[in-house]
Amino acid sequence: MSKGRVFVVDDEYHIRDFISETLRGRNFQVETCKDAPTALEMMTEGEPPDLVISDVRMPKMSGLALLKTIKERFPSTDVLMMTAYGTIENAVTAMRDGACDYLQKPFAPDELLIRIQKIFEMRRLRKENFNLKRELGSKFLFDNIIGDSPKMIALFESLEMIAPSKATVLVTGDSGTGKELVARALHMNSPRRTGPFVKVNCAAMPEALMESELFGHEKGAFTGAIRTVEGRFTLANGGTLLLDEISEMSVGMQAKLLRVLQEREFEKVGGRETIKIDVRIITTTNRDLKKETKESRFREDLYHRLNVCPIHLPTLAERKDDIPLLANYFVSRYANEYSKDLQGMHDRAMEQLMQYNWPGNVRELQHKMERAVIMCNDPMILPKHLFLDELESHSVVSTEPALDGNATLHDVEKAAIFRALQANENNRTKTADALGISIRTLRNKLREYREDGINVN
Repeated sequence: MSKGRVFVVDDEYHIRDFISETLRGRNFQVETCKDAPTALEMMTEGEPPDLVISDVRMPKMSGLALLKTIKERFPSTDVLMMTAYGTIENAVTAMRDGACDYLQKPFAPDELLIRIQKIFEMRRLRKENFNLKRELGSKFLFDNIIGDSPKMIALFESLEMIAPSKATVLVTGDSGTGKELVARALHMNSPRRTGPFVKVNCAAMPEALMESELFGHEKGAFTGAIRTVEGRFTLANGGTLLLDEISEMSVGMQAKLLRVLQEREFEKVGGRETIKIDVRIITTTNRDLKKETKESRFREDLYHRLNVCPIHLPTLAERKDDIPLLANYFVSRYANEYSKDLQGMHDRAMEQLMQYNWPGNVRELQHKMERAVIMCNDPMILPKHLFLDELESHSVVSTEPALDGNATLHDVEKAAIFRALQANENNRTKTADALGISIRTLRNKLREYREDGINVN
């Protein structure tokens, strides 16, 4: 099976022959061209190759001119430049104009193969990222809510049914699970999508200002009311009003909100005119409102008004199968945002993410992936980029190596480390202190044990 299609463009026959024989021996499909115009003609008449390897100095048309034309007309084709006249200026020009790499003649077959394998690996990763984004646009993504676990598929199905309706929705879930994303998704997939989406954070709003904020006020209604102000209900008319953290609203304000939900009308603070509204209400909370009603902190009648269509979001710990999908999505997103050329997550880094319970849920994962991308100077995200020292107390060493009369010094050291881990409840910082070694040394030792097949989670 071909590893990919490559065009070799050089005016010297022996160079074309050397490269084509090297690549064909590694299952690449290779075509050769003696000049740039011939290569462009072949690309125009047939299917563009995955990679063009081109000399810089050639008659009729230079390799740099060929590079520019390829990037304009065939942007999906990668270009590797080579020259016997290597200069910094040529390299800078080629890379600026879109070349993916630069080789100086003469070069050995192994050097050529290493460069080409790297290029095709990057092509593979780009294709995977493209396919991921395409899949995220359908199966795994509902307006930036990502997941393909059974719980998330069920959530997407509920959103598709609820979104087109006018029903009031109560979205519950722990902090960081994506309650506001769900609210926005409901709005954007409803007939009100062209109307306003207005958010009120009930937890951040002082009680004295809440009524004015929701309903507006007339000029002179209270000290400091120097002009008439429209409230959030008026601003959201024809659209959706999100009342975030509704459980933080005072009981007195809850009564006024209940009346608006029942009558679909209200008066401004200090006003006499009754204002009719057409607003869909979505509320969110990280509390158990049913429990709050039993303890008289939330009105039961309002709870039933809000709970017409309840949606509960699972924690990330309850849908760990989504962690690889989410982590790769965030890495791709932030790599693009920070112009980092990353190949993705290393398996060991992903293992660490899977071992953690994520008390901060998706929001915590997102922030840690952003930090990892910023701090990464390697081709892939490695465990060291995750800065997960705070997670290590969650790891469990399940097997302590046994010692016998033939135990070596290495075996004794290993047993001492495992006993210290157990004594310190797997907290690696405390274990390192107890052993009198650095945390880096401890990590290196544990990595050696994993590579030896010892179960260190």
